[in-house]
Amino acid sequence: MSYKAKFKVWRGEGGEGRLEDFTVEVNEGEVVLDIIHRLQATQAPDLAVRWNCKAGKCGSCSMEINGKPRLGCMTRMSTFDEDETITVTPMRTFPVIKDLVTDVSYNYQKAREIPSFTPPAGVRPGEYRMKQVDVERSQEFRKCIECFMCNNVCHVIRDHEENKTNFSGPRFLMRIAELDMHPYDVADRQEAAQEEHGLGYCNITKCCTEVCPEHIKITDNALIPMKERVVDRKYDPLVWLGNKILRRK
Repeated sequence: MSYKAKFKVWRGEGGEGRLEDFTVEVNEGEVVLDIIHRLQATQAPDLAVRWNCKAGKCGSCSMEINGKPRLGCMTRMSTFDEDETITVTPMRTFPVIKDLVTDVSYNYQKAREIPSFTPPAGVRPGEYRMKQVDVERSQEFRKCIECFMCNNVCHVIRDHEENKTNFSGPRFLMRIAELDMHPYDVADRQEAAQEEHGLGYCNITKCCTEVCPEHIKITDNALIPMKERVVDRKYDPLVWLGNKILRRK
């Protein structure tokens, strides 16, 4: 079965553009990315869209569909009514390069600012021994496909461009939490999270968790535990006293 669907697709470059109307054929079992490709093939050959795997694993085709950040390759047309007008726009938090393609270099810059895994001196690769519970704590975070939809929907940077300098967003605060939970990582992740990566900006609205296509519990399992560790270290009198004693030694 097939039918004609109405689409509104953002067209433009830089900060200027507009929604353009299209009527396009939809076949059974198709996803939004299929329709974008059909538009390219039949009506708008210069329509720009970023994609790669078309299997929900590369994160490339992130876009906003009817105002909600989604993967174009994982959003089935069957979830919409046949007479519904579907609006497709680029991710709002990042600058538009052209049409549905945004400049996500902010995310790569924040990734470079996080020191890599830092093992203790004298322990060589192959000598690490971890309990299964330690493996499981951070295994969830490794499912991230870096679609950057969590950063896109985070209002700290979505609504306040000026915060991008001091805030790494949920994706990379999750990375810091993952490293902090690793029993062999000796870098001071807690102070860095608060002072360099803006953990305090996060007010745990859970919007990042809601849009994650891998269903990672970013807020509950990464951000909140990281906040608790930072608060314990900074305000718990016993921890404060212990740090003073260790520092004196």
